[in-house]
Amino acid sequence: MKKLVGIIGYPVSHSISPAMHNAAFKHLGLDWEYLPFEIDPKDLKKGVDGLRAEGLVGFNITIPHKEAILPLLDEVEKLPKKIGAVNTVRNDSGKLIGFNTDGPGFIESLKLDAKTDPKGKKIVLLGAGGAAKACAATLAEVGASSITITDIAERKAQDLADYLSSLYESDIKFVRSGGEHLAQALSAADIIVNATPIGMHPKEGESPINERWEMRDGSVVYDLVYNPPETKLMRMAKAKGCKVLNGLGMLVRQGALSFTLWTGQPAPVDIMWKAAKEALGLK
Repeated sequence: MKKLVGIIGYPVSHSISPAMHNAAFKHLGLDWEYLPFEIDPKDLKKGVDGLRAEGLVGFNITIPHKEAILPLLDEVEKLPKKIGAVNTVRNDSGKLIGFNTDGPGFIESLKLDAKTDPKGKKIVLLGAGGAAKACAATLAEVGASSITITDIAERKAQDLADYLSSLYESDIKFVRSGGEHLAQALSAADIIVNATPIGMHPKEGESPINERWEMRDGSVVYDLVYNPPETKLMRMAKAKGCKVLNGLGMLVRQGALSFTLWTGQPAPVDIMWKAAKEALGLK
């Protein structure tokens, strides 16, 4: 009997996760299918109850449900509790368990795709939303020496820095998004992460930081935006001698971790990479 998994969000039609996972199932000869489920926020409880009743093995969660779903689950793992967001659910005989593979997928991509271990590194994190929370908590979890957080929503960034400082030994602080303290942090950073939507449609021609600000030669600039595949920030960083990556690696690797949580099998990451690129029209 075919096993079903999927993704919930609102909207969800743009997701490339179905292409990525279905290619992996086909490659391994698994009789599984990954489907998109568009669920309006006001119908979230009814939608989750329906997925449970239908017997889905699990599902991914995207915007805007990653935080709202927590009280609807039977159990939440330690890391997503700290982050306050879940992006993967596994159905264990009717018991819904929440995980977060975004942060671990990001760390895995840093290590494998950027050949950079964040332990002991100085980090600047641009943004304080859901993706930023996952990245920041996991960076602190693996022992980053310092994390500087900035966002135009200053209260949100300050609250995130204060919260994470209460949990981890890393030096975690907030700086204003346009100020001199951010410029200083960027010039000393080993890793700069853009977790804002600046750089994607409709802000393709914009950068989250000032073009005149310095970045350290050889530092890593990781832009979570993956469409377009090269953002203005990445072009700026490349010109300053930085190593640059877009967010496709994080997308694929968090998906691979979800795949293993559901199937119990190692994910065919190369196949998922290929399917993701094809879904985006990339070579």
